[in-house]
This record gives sequence, structure tokens and C-alpha cells, in this order.
Amino acid sequence: MENAQDKKIRLHEGELNVMELLWSNKELAAKDISKIIKEYIGWEKNTTYTVIKRLIDKGAIERSEPGFICRAIISKRTVQKIETEALFSKLFNSSLSSFFTDYLRNERLSSAEIFELKRIIDEQSRT
Repeated sequence: MENAQDKKIRLHEGELNVMELLWSNKELAAKDISKIIKEYIGWEKNTTYTVIKRLIDKGAIERSEPGFICRAIISKRTVQKIETEALFSKLFNSSLSSFFTDYLRNERLSSAEIFELKRIIDEQSRT
């Protein structure tokens, strides 16, 4: 059986708001998610519950009773990896070197950032 970590689950910004809460809090009741989202984003309860349902349907979170307790079943790292790959594919034709070339030509890096990039490149060269 395929688990949530293996699926390429794409999340939109609203879904990421709910996921950030769950990643930070491990698990929350849907009513508490709704209260927090209302305070910070302004969504009504029905909107939040609709997003929670979509996340359940996508396999990103699971709910348990009593209390409609929600818990993330896909890690933040996995979502970051999926979204990064999608962005590279869309904007840079899946070319990491095109991204780095474009980015590094337009940004000023600190000495620490340059050192870390050199370390990573050296590490990759040895494998």
C-alpha cells in the first residue's frame, strides 16, 4: 500500500496554512484550527472545514474521533521537496543548474553562504 510520503501531493496556499498549524502542533481539533485560521486569515468555519476535508481526501492529514482531531500524515520536508520539484520543472525546465546560474548572477551571497555552497559541491563531487 502506498503511503502519503510516497505520493506527489500538491497543496495550494490555503491548504499550506492548515498544514503549517498541524506541523507546528502535531495535532489539533478541527474547531481549534478553525478558530486560529479565523483570527489570522479571516476564514469562516465552513471554509476551514472544506480545506480540512480536501486535505483528508488528498491523504495529507487524517482525522480521529472523538473531537475531529486532525494530524498531518505528510511531512513538511516532503511537501517542500514536491513543491520545489514542481517549481523547477515549471520555471527552469527541471534544470537545477539553470536555476543556480540565474539566481547566483542576481544575488549577493555572504561568505558563509559561499562556504556552505562550496562544501556541498565538494561533497557531491566525491560521490
